[in-house]
Amino acid sequence: MFGWVRNRFRRGPVVPVVRLSGVIASGGLLGGRALSIETVAPLLKRAFDTRGAKAVALSINSPGGSPVQSALIGQRIRLLADEKGLKVIAFVEDVAASGGYWLACAADEIIVDPSSIVGSIGVISAGFGFQDLIARIGVERRVYTSGESKSMLDPFRPEKAEDVERLKSLQSEIHDGFKDWVRERRAGKLKGPETTLFTGEFWTGRRGLDYGLVDGLGELRSTLQARYGAKVHLPVIGPRRRLLSRFGLGAGIEAIGPATLAALEERLHWQRYGL
Repeated sequence: MFGWVRNRFRRGPVVPVVRLSGVIASGGLLGGRALSIETVAPLLKRAFDTRGAKAVALSINSPGGSPVQSALIGQRIRLLADEKGLKVIAFVEDVAASGGYWLACAADEIIVDPSSIVGSIGVISAGFGFQDLIARIGVERRVYTSGESKSMLDPFRPEKAEDVERLKSLQSEIHDGFKDWVRERRAGKLKGPETTLFTGEFWTGRRGLDYGLVDGLGELRSTLQARYGAKVHLPVIGPRRRLLSRFGLGAGIEAIGPATLAALEERLHWQRYGL
């Protein structure tokens, strides 16, 4: 309440900052901590509806995740930017890789730290094979399907070459969509060959600048103060927490197990980039 009053009568330019930090996944996954269109859309609306906004800044720190959620969030950013006529500037913290870089490309300009990790323009699927393990402990796998491909890539059965080929075909389609998005959003800026840029490799922010994946090196506050003046107001737009959660209450004991698994899954996403 008091913040709203203070912001309403504050003088000087305003650039709202939307923090996009975490793994990108559907709303119910990763214990509700994930970035998804469900969780991010309200934040974007508040930012673009900010009275007197001169631009909107995105503070990105994401190792990626769901290509669908990445695309939905990116499209929403562009829709609001065009509707409101506001420039969008992305600032990368530790990492904007894979889906995180997809989000960064929704901005009109990408600013990174020299040591930020950017890129990873590719698609990955990972799993395990347990067929030898269950055979050793005397467990028999029984699966009944209608449709010959319904149990494709069952981790408890030997891998089939045709299933792998089908998966790679799906990945190739998704990868093509990712590449098209980067080409569109970075048109005229990419400097490296596509045979290098689109392999799934990732680079430091400094090398990303050489390849045209980003536009400059810098830090959010100092960059925006240099552009909009020392008195620029940078309200951070974040999710509104329920009253009980502010005091560490409201999470039942039954949530501990799923929360632990979600934390492990999230940790794996970050570790791919040494973070």
